[in-house]
Amino acid sequence: MTDAPASPPVPDSPRPSARLDGSDPPWPLRPWIMAAICAAAGLIFHLLVDHDYPYALEPWRSALATAVAVATLVFVLGVELRRWHWALGFALGWGAVLGLIAWQTAAYNLQGNPVEWPFWSGVLAVLVATPLFQTRRDVAPDWRFWTLWTMPYDRLHSHAWTDAVIGAAGVAFVGITFLLTVLIGQMFKLIGINLIFDLLNDEWFGWMLAGAAFGGAVGLLRERDKLVSTLQRLVMIVLAVLAPVLAVALVLFLLSLAGTGLQKLWDSGFSTAAVMMAVAAFAVLLANAVIGNGSDDRATSPALRWAAPVLAVAVLPLAAIAFYSMHLRVIQYGWTPGRIWGVIAAMIALAYGLAGLWAVVRGRRDFDDWLRPLQQKLAIALMLLALFLALPIVDFGAISTRDQLARLKSGAVSAEQFDWAAMAFDFGPAGRAALTELARSSDGARADAAKAALAAKNRWDLAGPRGALPLPPLAERLRVIPDGRSPSPEALDRIAQSHMCSRTRACAAVWIDDRRIAVLGQNEPGEAMRLDFVTQNAAGQWVIGDPALAAGDQKRAVDLSKARIAIETVEQRRITVDGVPQSPGFD
Repeated sequence: MTDAPASPPVPDSPRPSARLDGSDPPWPLRPWIMAAICAAAGLIFHLLVDHDYPYALEPWRSALATAVAVATLVFVLGVELRRWHWALGFALGWGAVLGLIAWQTAAYNLQGNPVEWPFWSGVLAVLVATPLFQTRRDVAPDWRFWTLWTMPYDRLHSHAWTDAVIGAAGVAFVGITFLLTVLIGQMFKLIGINLIFDLLNDEWFGWMLAGAAFGGAVGLLRERDKLVSTLQRLVMIVLAVLAPVLAVALVLFLLSLAGTGLQKLWDSGFSTAAVMMAVAAFAVLLANAVIGNGSDDRATSPALRWAAPVLAVAVLPLAAIAFYSMHLRVIQYGWTPGRIWGVIAAMIALAYGLAGLWAVVRGRRDFDDWLRPLQQKLAIALMLLALFLALPIVDFGAISTRDQLARLKSGAVSAEQFDWAAMAFDFGPAGRAALTELARSSDGARADAAKAALAAKNRWDLAGPRGALPLPPLAERLRVIPDGRSPSPEALDRIAQSHMCSRTRACAAVWIDDRRIAVLGQNEPGEAMRLDFVTQNAAGQWVIGDPALAAGDQKRAVDLSKARIAIETVEQRRITVDGVPQSPGFD
């Protein structure tokens, strides 16, 4: 038994409603309101993420930017006039949760990047939770949420597909909007008006334009969700046509494996687990396109009706192969956060495969009547699991660190083969602590490699031909020309981060003037030298590169038939090493 609708339909309005649900009154201002909200959110997002890119973005700014983006998107996709405060609370809650996840993830590793596996797990939780919330909002008599599994499946399934269609259409509209804006800008540029092109070169305008386009598109489509429902049905029909193709391919593939064995999968060079889980996800998608929102909505074609149970059953062997592939990978190379996430994904696929097999065994041709309630429960469980894994409750880095250290100490992997970059940059505080301990090891090779990993500024410093071999401190490798003029600590930090000094045996910093330093680097004596610049910008920050050289390459337009042509002698400076020029000329 399901909950009754939250409120009766509104009286007929003078103009016919384009809403699918009669309980939702027309909201003519929705597109404008959503466009304004998304445009403001785009501007706020830009202000939070705008920074000098040699420097990492502060975790609190990453968290606020994530919270703004998630709360805005969830609100715009899920709000209705009816119980709009529910949508506002739901959006703000998930924005806060994803913001905290981004904060924790950005502070976890040295790169300060919030977009890691926990972040994507949180995004998955939001994507699953949104149609659950929309359905609950539509039918619940009050705010209580602990009877989610009693919601009508047809409405839940319809919300999930409609959100996907509207979201994809909104993204497509953003692309069309930018294309149209560029064409309009080009049109005005032809008559010497560059305002639109200048605006497009400003990042704040691009974020506001993208937000306004997306919000406006979502608002327009949501106000015409009868039309969207038709489009959704069309998408499902088109996808359902592909179901027999994939079903036949899977049957042939699984029968072929009986003859060839699994070894060819391991020898293929591709990630077997990733391919199997991707195919399993497509099988679930196409099977749902065939069975539709309910018994009255399922496909009637015999080919489609037979393809759907084949796809539902085929998910299980695909998931089993993916799980076994991950199992072999872990046995060979040990645990890493990525492999832990892969095993969890394979277990989720196994759960869907078991549900599909159970439904087919119990319901046979009417298996979808058994599958729908199982899928609803699986969706709720998936949302809760994804949220749990996204929160900083279980430390996958610590688990991986213990396993990899055990492999190193047991001799299963040598110091030369050990993934020092992962220990330093993927395993979080536990990995860095383990490296600190290994740096005091009596084993010279391990200690040297651990010291090099701790000293590396990024993982690519440990990916060269020497791997995690230690380099002398920068003070021992760096020559400063002229002698006695030491760069400031901030300038030295930029010099150390440049490719010229980060992993080279020798480097030199040559003062050009008070705001420019040329940096030379060489891996080994006799090898080619590389050159870059470290400059102080107008804000007083030292950055890698020299904008003055790039600006000097730009030449103004001239008319050769009338231009004055002459030969002049110029005096320029350039850097030489043993008399050999190593830099272009500069003033």
